[in-house]
Amino acid sequence: MRLVILGATSAIAEATARLYAAEGAAILLVGRNDQRLSAMANDLRERGARLAETTVCDLVSEPDVMARLEEFAALAGGIDHFLIAYGVMGLQGEAEKDPAAADAVLRVNFNSVAAWSLAAAAYFERERRGTLLVIGSVAGDRGRRANYVYGAAKAGVAAFVEGIAHRFADTGPRALLIKPGPTDTPMTRGMAGRGMLWSSPEQIAAIIYRQARKARGPVVYAPWFWRYVMLIIRNLPVRVFNRMDI
Repeated sequence: MRLVILGATSAIAEATARLYAAEGAAILLVGRNDQRLSAMANDLRERGARLAETTVCDLVSEPDVMARLEEFAALAGGIDHFLIAYGVMGLQGEAEKDPAAADAVLRVNFNSVAAWSLAAAAYFERERRGTLLVIGSVAGDRGRRANYVYGAAKAGVAAFVEGIAHRFADTGPRALLIKPGPTDTPMTRGMAGRGMLWSSPEQIAAIIYRQARKARGPVVYAPWFWRYVMLIIRNLPVRVFNRMDI
């Protein structure tokens, strides 16, 4: 197994990498913080990774994603699974008042993810095998006043990855969107209201690792019950939904 992770220093990505390391996978960690990437690579080797390499890349501003992806493939000895795991929450209040702040959230969470997804799709289509894994969010299931800029980006990613999965229909490669519910990571540390519905990065990582090999549909909710929670939220009448502070 050869795994490439974009945004490798995120909490979910690191937990996922450890599961792949335990099976002896070759792993390439891609991100901006060289020191953290190197520390992660050392840890993964100790955990059993056959190969753990790193490369620094500004994933949002990279001018030639196709060329860089070919470099990633060369460093990893090929790609079986390609995990896109980075993102920013942003501040909804700032995004509402400052178009530049809104644009930054959209560029990180949608534009750049779409570009890397297309590059990975082209690579896998050429190889006639492989799995694209993209971390989305249940926030994209219905626009809410609390985070609709971030949610809009995640909704766009959902449609994009489902489109790639449809493009792959009846061929070798696969595309899978993982939609976590609220997860206790550095990105969500400022959010209130933690409770039973919150997950740990390790819980989400276990779902990604398992579903990367077995999921049939293009969308996986993590944990599974969020599919039904969001089904209810999506179908609430507007007059009810508008009275809710969510």
